[in-house]
Amino acid sequence: MKVFIETIGCPKNKEDSERMAGLLVRAGHEVTADAEAADAVIVNTCGFIEAAKQESIEAIFDYAPLRQQGKRLVVTGCLAQRYAKELREELPEADAILGVNDYGRIAEAVAGGRGGTEGVPGILAGQRVALDPRATSYLKIAEGCDNRCAYCVIPQIRGPYRSVPQEAVLAEALGLAREGCKELVLIAQDVTNYGADLPGGPALPGLLEALCRVDGPEWIRLLYCYEERVTDALIEAMAAQPKVCRYIDLPLQHVSAGVLKRMGRRSTPDSIRRTLGRLRAAMPGIVIRTTFITGFPGETERDFGELMDFVETERLGRVGVFAYSREEGTPAAAMPGQVPQALAEERRDALMQLQTGISLEGNRALVGTVQDVLVDGREEDCYVGRTRGDAPEIDGAVIFTAPGPPISDTIIGTFVRVRITDAMDYDLVGELL
Repeated sequence: MKVFIETIGCPKNKEDSERMAGLLVRAGHEVTADAEAADAVIVNTCGFIEAAKQESIEAIFDYAPLRQQGKRLVVTGCLAQRYAKELREELPEADAILGVNDYGRIAEAVAGGRGGTEGVPGILAGQRVALDPRATSYLKIAEGCDNRCAYCVIPQIRGPYRSVPQEAVLAEALGLAREGCKELVLIAQDVTNYGADLPGGPALPGLLEALCRVDGPEWIRLLYCYEERVTDALIEAMAAQPKVCRYIDLPLQHVSAGVLKRMGRRSTPDSIRRTLGRLRAAMPGIVIRTTFITGFPGETERDFGELMDFVETERLGRVGVFAYSREEGTPAAAMPGQVPQALAEERRDALMQLQTGISLEGNRALVGTVQDVLVDGREEDCYVGRTRGDAPEIDGAVIFTAPGPPISDTIIGTFVRVRITDAMDYDLVGELL
């Protein structure tokens, strides 16, 4: 059978889709990029916040008409795990529903099985099949989460934290390198907790050092790091390894002490500022990405003012902002002081407006410099790539042209040197050297 996979949500879901693709290929199926040509369609859903749930439902309905052509529709992922009973009752369009702990049954579900959501949390292993071949590969080093933040359903969906043994991570990195990977992006619900459940305890610094010895990838990037687990050993490992991008994703969520406490976060305003200072002292010019939540229950105007002042003062390179989503089954959903959705969104917009100006200021400072750029693709007469300070599918891009005769698309997936000639709010414009 030919199978098409549509992925909704974060890079961790994309990695899951590639694992499922590997299982399907080993079972004798063919993975195709053309839904119309497929015999079965898999929608790998996200169930993290309301907007993601809605996007997932819409995707299911978009592909449902293909069933009239005799194609099977399989729904997988976090939404399927969290709302399996409701989906079976309200979405007859789905031929099979498969939870995140039952991906090992994906070939069975595609071939005619009904799926399931009763599996025991584990780690999906095995060779992946790239669904969007490119020079960048996500490398999941752990599954699940133990942090129990008050607003988050991930522990309920994904189960407890489970690190992938280092030898398995390195084996996969070697395989990706053989396939031409130039950038490894390490992902997990909490990358900095890597190894806490393995003999010897937390082991991210050692893993980084081992990955840097793998020939092929030239950039290694960290996503989803918890501030309180950014140790001196981790900072030293990042600073000592040229392959490790001077970039870190620290989802802080807020900076008000009261809001952080209600969120169940271990960070404090002081610890956050100390960690930012340690990172900047060890790696001058490091790009720090974070996300914030506005409108969390009990957030006052003063709390929000603290957040605005923090963003104004710290001048972080990359910031994303989400209006709080009240998710059933979380402690935050039952908290008093629920902030009206309109006010949460108004605060989100105000914070993003502030950050847009900061981002533009930072980009203008790069005009006239020469940057190493990993080329992701081409759009008409321009090429699109990223600097070390930009994560794929999350941050800005470098849009550049070449002087003289047209250049070959063979530069896609390679590193080039680009002189920056102009700046936009989030993207840079340049010219190939």
